[in-house]
Amino acid sequence: MQFSSPLKTNSTKVMLLGSGELGKEVIISLQRLGMEVIAVDRYENAPGHQVAHRAYSIDMTDAAALEQLIQKEKPTLVVPEIEAINTKLLEKLETDNVTKVIPNVRAVQLTMNREGIRKLAAEELKIPTSPYAFARSSDELKEAVNKVGLPCFIKPTMSSSGKGQSRIESMDDVERAWDYAATSGRVNEGVVIAEGQIDFDYEITLLTVRSLNPDGDIITSYCEPIGHRQEDGDYVESWQPQPMNEKALATSKEIAEKVTSALGGLGIFGVEFFIKEDQVWFSEVSPRPHDTGMVTMITQQQSEFELHAKAILGLPVDTSLTNPGASAVIYGGHDCDAISFENIPKALAEQGIDIRLFGKPQSFKKRRMGVILAHADDIQHARNKAQQARSQIKTKPV
Repeated sequence: MQFSSPLKTNSTKVMLLGSGELGKEVIISLQRLGMEVIAVDRYENAPGHQVAHRAYSIDMTDAAALEQLIQKEKPTLVVPEIEAINTKLLEKLETDNVTKVIPNVRAVQLTMNREGIRKLAAEELKIPTSPYAFARSSDELKEAVNKVGLPCFIKPTMSSSGKGQSRIESMDDVERAWDYAATSGRVNEGVVIAEGQIDFDYEITLLTVRSLNPDGDIITSYCEPIGHRQEDGDYVESWQPQPMNEKALATSKEIAEKVTSALGGLGIFGVEFFIKEDQVWFSEVSPRPHDTGMVTMITQQQSEFELHAKAILGLPVDTSLTNPGASAVIYGGHDCDAISFENIPKALAEQGIDIRLFGKPQSFKKRRMGVILAHADDIQHARNKAQQARSQIKTKPV
């Protein structure tokens, strides 16, 4: 990889497909390493647009529009950050040596579709997962629910942050769950997954990094496990490190290494697990920074965004923890074109508190608009500090 200055004839260009709050932090990390960064999203003035060298707003599922943009910019690397992307086009462009996709096209295609990654994990790699079945109609969904049992979760095969996900306890809820999953996911693929509910103590994200050592060999390293709490499938707080017994942690690392090696490429992978005592079930994996991993901006020597940027550029990484910490989501609280945040000075009055406001141009009641970060001597203290600071902040329609 060539390192220089941006906006020069010898600059290395990196294009992000998806430029929300996670993409914004990746862009900043890439720019610190001299990269020229192009931010692409479906709407104007996305968070990443506000810090990139150039920004575009297109429908990334539109093959013609996406190809025209990539051919125009000719990026060295294309970094997908969301699900709603025409991956068949990316496969063609990578095959034709127009650009390189991070971590690779196969990994992107598999992980952006729950059907692909679940079959890889459970059927090819024989990794323990929750019971599951796929359905392509409401009638098939009834059969799938009968197979996995009640209660269960119904999810689109292409979605994130809980979009289109519902928990059902009765067969009477199947039609509603089918309609919700089919209309609320990132992309309507006409396929949903019924996932059986399992009894677990807690869930974690194990950030797993594939990077190069000084000899040019790929090595796998791990951040300390991140615990998190979800509401309606969307994370509302996370903390690091999540206490785990040694066997469960070792098993989690073994599974993460197996899954990420099967996917290949370089970069950070957010591997999610359900844990009960020393039992471990694989849930999902994303080949990019994870929303629960925003806590690493206050807990680690290098945040997940720095780790991703350095790994994909072939640089050494440092996954070490500096102190325990926690994050708490700030929601918009209102459906409106603009909001203001009140009591920020009061929220940051205590030492060890920080904040990131994402700069999203429009607010929704349940849209993540920012995050509180807190560090302390232990995770419980950090969680309390984050929640207390979060409670101080009020949003107001403009």
